Amino acid sequence: MPLGALVSGSLRVGVSAFVSFVAFASSVSQAAHVVTREQALETMKRATTFMVEKVSLRGGYVWSYLPDMSRRWGELEAGPTMVWIQSGTPSMGHVFLDAYHATGDAFYYRAAEAVGDVLIAVQHPSGGWNYVADLAGEASLREWYATIGRSAWRLEEFQHYCGNATFDDSTTPDAARFMLRLFLEKREPRFGEAVERVVRFVLESQYPMGGWPQRWPHAASGEDCPDYARHVTLNDRVGSENMDFLIYCFGTLGDERLLEPIRRGMDAFLLLQQPAPQPGWALQYDPETLKPAAARTYEPASLSSSATAACIRDLMTFYERTGDERYLARVPEAIAWLEAITLLPHPAHRGSHPTFVEIGTGRTLYVHRSGSNATNGRYYVDYDPENTVTHYNSTRNIDVAGLKRHYERLRAASVEPAAPGELFRGGVVPTAFPKYVGGNAPVFVAAVADRAATERIERIVSTLNAEGWWPTPLRFTSNPYRGPAPKDVAPGEYVTTLVGDVFDTSMYRTDTPETGIAITSYMGNMRALIGFVGER
Repeated sequence: MPLGALVSGSLRVGVSAFVSFVAFASSVSQAAHVVTREQALETMKRATTFMVEKVSLRGGYVWSYLPDMSRRWGELEAGPTMVWIQSGTPSMGHVFLDAYHATGDAFYYRAAEAVGDVLIAVQHPSGGWNYVADLAGEASLREWYATIGRSAWRLEEFQHYCGNATFDDSTTPDAARFMLRLFLEKREPRFGEAVERVVRFVLESQYPMGGWPQRWPHAASGEDCPDYARHVTLNDRVGSENMDFLIYCFGTLGDERLLEPIRRGMDAFLLLQQPAPQPGWALQYDPETLKPAAARTYEPASLSSSATAACIRDLMTFYERTGDERYLARVPEAIAWLEAITLLPHPAHRGSHPTFVEIGTGRTLYVHRSGSNATNGRYYVDYDPENTVTHYNSTRNIDVAGLKRHYERLRAASVEPAAPGELFRGGVVPTAFPKYVGGNAPVFVAAVADRAATERIERIVSTLNAEGWWPTPLRFTSNPYRGPAPKDVAPGEYVTTLVGDVFDTSMYRTDTPETGIAITSYMGNMRALIGFVGER
């Protein structure tokens, strides 16, 4: 498999990839309206100085902030001493390293170091990371979970504090990849020690059958942790994300002990595929019986079209990496099953396939809710497509034709198996991280085609305000915590809304967004500038 394909599948950095912006021909760069490289560098430096000195908490970040820092949010509102690992702090670290590579300025490496140091400070003793961390300590974090977290009606993963670490939403894999990349930069021992801890975490948490739980270590007796945290989890590509991290460790560090766990991890996909006539996959499985299991109350024990599509893609990737025919053997029947469960047109269907497929009957399960908050609300599933919840669609768009084309290309290609005694085919394992991991690599194109890119760079430079941040409409907000939610259902309709009554602390889209600071704006604009100033 080409290195670029493996990288694109493994280096998720928490936000959408932005196109790389280009270096321009000298005749264009001298035009009055074109930003100079020096102006772009100065913009990068001012914006990053603000983030490091005014926004960062000891190197950690959340997702968005009001300008006066009176409120701040990750997936939920965060306390003033909290940092967000999930889709947050490691992503900022990657941008800092990309900027360092584009400019050679050690200032950006120091910013990345601070990210690494805060990740070390909040790394769970077992070696992984939780979604969030509180630099004020365990008691403060537990208080947040007992208040804001427990009141977030639709975000049930935050209603329980398990006292451990999670693979969900690529939280631990994202932090692990950043720590590995940071260590490889200058081989600083403290970062290498953090990498070794997370490698042990991934190895020790793997079940003998090859899969991984959603959270680990298993919560201690008496902890308020849901049973599904122990399930063998495919949701959010838990297994694939873990293997991608181990593959990078093997390729860059030469760690041979990782090959057997990687093989078991790939083989778990074969083990978890269900028999005919429903040869798909579930989001999670009971670790004892390996039968599909329920998770959150809106995730019933069922088969999943999106998990099935993801597993098909992963199996084809495993084949490309290894040349092992076993990984393609049952792909055709899984594709045929997806074709067979394609939904008929219906006004309530927003996708082509059911999110949840009932085991045995093959019927679509639709998710609904009643009540108004986390205390009095409940989720349930039935066969009625009307009035389903909006935060977890009951249908998904699955590109079955694309899966079939990919499979047919593989069958038509000559994929040699790995050499005897080897797991991977030659040339498919990365031996280094790419120079840029966020879609920043500069490219050359004709100047006449660069007008849109030029205008984008001009806007980025001109809209950085005097304080050093890009004003951004914060389109998602939340109700502040008001105390325990009442048992009485509030007047109003909350069946299909993103948020419940005023006691629900879940994030929701607002029609009157406040202007604030968002790391997505910073990272997106920095990626554009990195592409502009990077080495030609």
